[in-house]
Amino acid sequence: MGRFANSTDRSSGLEVVRDWNGVTQVVLRSPKGASARVSLHGGQVVSWKNDRGEELLFTSSKAFFKPPNATRGGIQMCFPQFGYSGTLERHGFARNLFWALDDEHAPINHNDNGSKVSVDLILKPSEDDLKCWPHCFEFRLRVFLSKDGDLSLISRIRNVNGKPFSFSFAYHTYLSVSDISEVRIEGLETLDYLDNLSHQERFTEQGDAITFESEVDRVYVSSPNVVAVLDHEKKHSFVIRKEGLPDVVVWNPWEKKSRTMVDFGDEEYKQMLCVDAAAVERAITLKPGEEWTGKMELSAVSSTNCSDHLDHPVSI
Repeated sequence: MGRFANSTDRSSGLEVVRDWNGVTQVVLRSPKGASARVSLHGGQVVSWKNDRGEELLFTSSKAFFKPPNATRGGIQMCFPQFGYSGTLERHGFARNLFWALDDEHAPINHNDNGSKVSVDLILKPSEDDLKCWPHCFEFRLRVFLSKDGDLSLISRIRNVNGKPFSFSFAYHTYLSVSDISEVRIEGLETLDYLDNLSHQERFTEQGDAITFESEVDRVYVSSPNVVAVLDHEKKHSFVIRKEGLPDVVVWNPWEKKSRTMVDFGDEEYKQMLCVDAAAVERAITLKPGEEWTGKMELSAVSSTNCSDHLDHPVSI
C-alpha cells in the first residue's frame, strides 16, 4: 500500500521496519505465510493477514497515519479509559503514545518449538502523562502470531504507584468484513447490554444472533469467553477468545455517523465491524504492586468449521 519504507520481505520470523513517518513497526511472520504488523505508535496492531495475504483487519482509506493521532483501524489499546467514561480523551491516551520494545523480555520469542513468534512492548507514563492521569504504571503488551496465523495479545498492567488506581480497558478491534448486512455475531444472545445510543440504558438481547440494519454501539456485559463473527459472503468466521475481559463492545457507525467522521469514508461502514474484548462496565482497581492481565486470541476459520472452535479455551 506504499506506506512502508526500507522493508525486506522474509519468509518467517520477525522484522523491524519504519513507515513513511519514521515510526518503528515490527512485522511478525509465520512459516505458513501469515503476518501481523505492530506499530510502536500506540502499540497498535495495524495489520493481520492470513497465509493467502488477505488483510483481516479494517483500516480506513481516510485514516490519519501521522502521530499523535491513532490510526482509524487495526487493534487499538484503549487505556486507562474507554469511550468518554471518564475525564480523559476518548479511549484514553495509550493508543496515542509511543511505546518501546521491552528490554526485560527478548523482543523475538520463538515459543513451543518455533510454533509462535512474538514481540514485547512496554509503555510507561512520562511527566506530561502524569499531569493528566497522576498514576504510575507499567503496561506490557505481548503480541503473538501462531504457525497457523492466529493472532494473540496479552496485556499486563502493573500498579507501581503508591496508591490504588482504577481503569477501563479494551482491545478496540476493527474486523474487515465483506458486507455488514451479511454478518452476524453469535455468543452474545440473551445477554444484557448497555446501549450507548440510549445514554447507556440497559437492555437484554432478544435475537438468536446479532445482525446489522442500522447503527450499533453496545457494551455486552458478563459475556462468555468465546464469541464468533460469521461473514456469509466470505464464508469465513472470526473466533474471538478472551480472558480477564468480561465485556464485549460491538460498534458499527452506519451511514449517518460515517459522514461525520473526517478519518472514515462515507461508505466504509459496510466493510467493517468493531468487536472489542473489554472491561468497561466495572472499572478494574489495582492496589500498589498488583498486576492485571487481559488476553485476546483471534482466529479466522472456515464458517463450516466455526463450531469446532467455539469450545476451545484461550491457548495463550
